[in-house]
Amino acid sequence: MVENRPGLKILAHLVLIIGVAAVALPVYIAFIASTHGPNDFLSGLIPLTPGGHGLENYRQMLTSGLGSFGMPPLTPMLVNSLIMALSIAVGKIVISFLSAFAIVYFRFPLRQFCFWIIFVTLMLPVEVRIVPTFQVVASLGMLDSYAGLSIPLIASATATFLFRQFFLTVPDELLEAARIDGAGPLKFLRDVLLPLSRTNMAALFVILFIYGWNQYLWPLLVTTDPGYYTIVMGIKRMSEVADAEPQWNLVMATVVLAMLPPVLVVILMQRLFVKGLVETEK
Repeated sequence: MVENRPGLKILAHLVLIIGVAAVALPVYIAFIASTHGPNDFLSGLIPLTPGGHGLENYRQMLTSGLGSFGMPPLTPMLVNSLIMALSIAVGKIVISFLSAFAIVYFRFPLRQFCFWIIFVTLMLPVEVRIVPTFQVVASLGMLDSYAGLSIPLIASATATFLFRQFFLTVPDELLEAARIDGAGPLKFLRDVLLPLSRTNMAALFVILFIYGWNQYLWPLLVTTDPGYYTIVMGIKRMSEVADAEPQWNLVMATVVLAMLPPVLVVILMQRLFVKGLVETEK
């Protein structure tokens, strides 16, 4: 039993407040900056109170963009990022779920070797194998396409490992009962494993969606058509200009808009996400 010490409780609350402030302060500054006009930053100082140009800045970035910077409207970029993030998250979950199912419940030669080969790919992220991956994508004609943005990032050794470990905790009695009832592998997968894996899938979906949403290097390589730019690429293009000072109010408006979809996903799936992370053996 931990003693009820007022000093320790105060210290814990203080650490919590400092942690929340450290996370919230940059978000607050970005939002405040997005509500001001471009002239408010000439002094080099960021205002700490809201301005009166918020709606104007957000409307401009969503509808017309910033032509002087070669920046198209943000709405197509948000759609591109959403398609890419959803494709990566759903694709990783589906492929990893099926591969873990095959490794755990099917007996075939070199089964464990295949699993460890998959696991070793953790040491080969896209950044390490980016040149040959780009060559393959270019050879298949998938540059400037949603397939080129998503397919090379779909395979996931981490998700396969997590599903495998979860399947190993499922009692063998469930498999035997399904066999007695005449259920085949696909029916066992659909009626038993899929419902049991719901919270794990939710937790993985949140993590993988944010992973796909924040991708920058790979979309930068495989897209030259502005119609396939993602929102992260847009932020980078706006913050680095050669012959002009960045319009930080519009950059911060873009940053705030880019944060909204991941935040909404976390909020909407918070309960399943936490449950999937802390859930123990069935």
